[in-house]
Amino acid sequence: MILVVDDDPHIREVIGFALQNAGYSARFAENGLLALDAVSASMPKLIVLDIGLPEMDGLEVCRTLRKTSEVPILFLTARDDEIDRIVGFELGGDDYVTKPFSPRELIARIKAILKRRLPVLKTAGSDRIWGALSLDTSRHLCRFAGAEVSLTASEFSLLDALLRHPEQVFTRPQLRQAVYGSNIHVSDRTIDSHVRNIRAKLANVGCENGIKTVHGVGLRMGQCRV
Repeated sequence: MILVVDDDPHIREVIGFALQNAGYSARFAENGLLALDAVSASMPKLIVLDIGLPEMDGLEVCRTLRKTSEVPILFLTARDDEIDRIVGFELGGDDYVTKPFSPRELIARIKAILKRRLPVLKTAGSDRIWGALSLDTSRHLCRFAGAEVSLTASEFSLLDALLRHPEQVFTRPQLRQAVYGSNIHVSDRTIDSHVRNIRAKLANVGCENGIKTVHGVGLRMGQCRV
């Protein structure tokens, strides 16, 4: 079930129709407070969340949810609300679509997020270990020195890409490809927002230099030692 949160009934109808055609079930909420009630009643697989909501805006809804849940969140934003989009990523949003949007693009982004959340078959090579940092891809679990690090689906995918080759320097286009694939366009700022979030979360458990910037080139793993 996907929860659609928007105060515009026309947008709810358009998204609901697109989700139905794509084989998804949907529930709807017209403001932030009702969205939190809906999540409490039944945790959705993903939330399509408008930022400009009455009662409680989408950013505050995301902030509240992230205290207890890593449910994927896809923001709907106005075209010129770049600051809101950046704040949304910093709060733990997975992706965004700007209004007016193509229902086909919206469904593509939903599928991409949900695909990143799918568990993978446990194999000998499915765990990433770099110093005191470990990533269990079968359980979507990240730990540093035994402390769990809570990551969104996009953050987990980005860190997984870096940890596959921790000494390699990745360009931002390479990381975009690893996280979003080739059919979805996102800006470098989206990747930078995810990186800031990962760095902050790692720093909170004592990993101060988890991701290193190689100026003029890209990003690679830093020293992940206790």
